[in-house]
Amino acid sequence: MTPLSMYVAGGMVCSAVSPMVGTIILGREMTLPEVYRSTMNCFLGPVGWVLGPYLFPDVVALPGTPKTATSARPSQGRNISLPPPGEIHFVRNEILVEFDAGTTARYRERLARRLQLTSLEQQTFALTGRTLQRWRIDGARSVPATLRALSRYGRVASAQANFTYLAQQGAPAATREAKDDAAAAQYVVAKMRLREAHRISNGDDVLVAVIDSQIDTRHPDLAGVFADEYDAIGGGGAPHLHGTGMAGAIASHVKLLGVAPRVKVLAVRAFAGEGERAESTTYSILKGVDWSASKGARIVNMSFAGPADPALRTMLAKASARGIVLIAAVGNAGPRSPPLYPAADPLVIGITATDADDKVLPQANRGPQVAVSAPGVDVLVPAPDGGYQITSGTSVAAAHASGVAALLLARKPNMTAADVRRVLTGTAHDVAGKRTDTGAGVIDAYEAINSLPK
Repeated sequence: MTPLSMYVAGGMVCSAVSPMVGTIILGREMTLPEVYRSTMNCFLGPVGWVLGPYLFPDVVALPGTPKTATSARPSQGRNISLPPPGEIHFVRNEILVEFDAGTTARYRERLARRLQLTSLEQQTFALTGRTLQRWRIDGARSVPATLRALSRYGRVASAQANFTYLAQQGAPAATREAKDDAAAAQYVVAKMRLREAHRISNGDDVLVAVIDSQIDTRHPDLAGVFADEYDAIGGGGAPHLHGTGMAGAIASHVKLLGVAPRVKVLAVRAFAGEGERAESTTYSILKGVDWSASKGARIVNMSFAGPADPALRTMLAKASARGIVLIAAVGNAGPRSPPLYPAADPLVIGITATDADDKVLPQANRGPQVAVSAPGVDVLVPAPDGGYQITSGTSVAAAHASGVAALLLARKPNMTAADVRRVLTGTAHDVAGKRTDTGAGVIDAYEAINSLPK
């Protein structure tokens, strides 16, 4: 045989045998792109190794698209999620990516080079068992365009935008000097019948995770409250109005009276900002929820709102399945706003804000996601550096609801999240307005705790 005929015959034998060998090594049937690449490698050798991935890249079907013969494997379980049309609340040059188990570093590096991406960080989340990477987009592609491009790679299990969330501050907070009679300004105490409730339960040692901006853990009104702290952002930060206020609404016990003054707070810094504004991302919130669950949190307070988020939805489902009570502010984007998350998640108890006369906060969101109301207008809470502030918003209403949940769990630790929702809504007192405005009514802490079997 001539050298050419020997080369052709060898290439044909290699082409016939390589798919069988590949199937044995991979433990599955090779996909068409993989077969094409192996055939090219048999005939072209090193040249085929270089050209193959470009001519026959891995592909994966987008959710909702028909499966084709060239998909890397069945598309079940794969999820490349594009932001909805018109959605702008995400980091403009970042995406979150999950790869199949066993994906090599070489594969990821090659993908990153082609799409002009840089890996920023990676974390495996205990609650979900997923390993997510946060990647920066270095080129000119938008987030949606980059996510579409990722659909060509068969080992990408999921990918999405890194969404942004705002801590829900309402009217600008007014700071005030600490006074001996500061508690006199707390209409919340009488409105929620806290003193009567505290004769039965003070929330003793119930772990409440407050996922928020930096809390002033040295504030006198919060002395001895904190069980642990976690910085999901890194780099540290100065105490912030929002996080300090939310922790104080739950657990103050010196000049002010919080709803559950003997809880233990897990302080999670997932939001950063200056002044009134504080912002976070999907990735930071995921880290905060996962850490809180690892510490045994019974309640997670989420006084923030943002877009629907596939990764956060999965995380919250796992937390709920573990028995964690999830409470969130419905948002201050106004009556015409679409539902905001996580409050609109069916596993989360969505809280709106009412004033001293039980009237709903005008800028509060409306809709079926509103489970119940709590005081959230002109509320006196701690501020950084030993100060105090008057704040309004569905954020502080959510914190009040988390405090009542802690009173219930201290009294009856085996309550489920569904039990807590049922008691909060079933014992709330009726107020004027539509169900979509105020939910089941305004929470009554004493009625809620007194309703439990003795």
